[in-house]
Amino acid sequence: MKIVSVKIAILDLYAGHPNQGMRGIQDILLRFREANQLKLDYQIFDVRAKNEIPNTEFDIYISSGGPGSPLESIGSEWENNYFTLIHQLEDINRNPDRLDKKYVFFICHSFQLICRQYQLGKITKRKSTSFGIFPINRTSAGKSEKFFQGLGDPFYAVDSRDWQVIEPDEEQFLAMGAKILALEKERPHVSLERCLMAIRFNTYFFGTQFHPEADPVGMKKHLLDEEKKNQIIQAHGADKYADMLQFLEDPRKLEKTQYQIIPAFLNQALLALQEAYL
Repeated sequence: MKIVSVKIAILDLYAGHPNQGMRGIQDILLRFREANQLKLDYQIFDVRAKNEIPNTEFDIYISSGGPGSPLESIGSEWENNYFTLIHQLEDINRNPDRLDKKYVFFICHSFQLICRQYQLGKITKRKSTSFGIFPINRTSAGKSEKFFQGLGDPFYAVDSRDWQVIEPDEEQFLAMGAKILALEKERPHVSLERCLMAIRFNTYFFGTQFHPEADPVGMKKHLLDEEKKNQIIQAHGADKYADMLQFLEDPRKLEKTQYQIIPAFLNQALLALQEAYL
């Protein structure tokens, strides 16, 4: 890969809550910079707690997960500013005279927000919290998605959420040219609709409901936290908690997801930047 200078904005939507997500994102960027010998700089913007919003001068944007309802922030100052930025990036991407297209990756809470904004489906609260390492099933479109190349079907990822996007609006998907790439694990014994787990919104915008930045080390640290351990056992039982820890004894499935999806997104963005400035 040709050495380039690239600027990345990390949009922190955790609202000051302790998390492993921000560390996971930064670890991927640092590893990617080293592996590709890039002049890669990133800046973190505390969107929800401090209303910090980047300008449009960054090349790549990664919007994190976060706690709480994706509905309660409607009309808030930070959310209005957040979507003002997203609309500005969309305008740049639609402008044929702009070669510097803007790539955005939406994770978990951010995924729910952008799905709500695009009216792609129904946003609902789950009957119970989904937390753990689960199989993710690809759709037919997902089987040819380059960001999933080399992953199994299903592949495994960390899922941590109380909310979900279900009942996709097919007409809206068609109008946007968006594609559903992955769905929640199959649950034959449960008569509930499976939620959307990954969407390619367009050439430049991509999102996952799961956490592709999660790694075995961070996940294990999270599970061993006493408060989180008690929450999991109370919600899912001691056997489920033990299964999660046992899964982490073989970290390769989770590492495969972390090493593939966001790095593939970064590669696509950087190759496009290189071609634009040749």
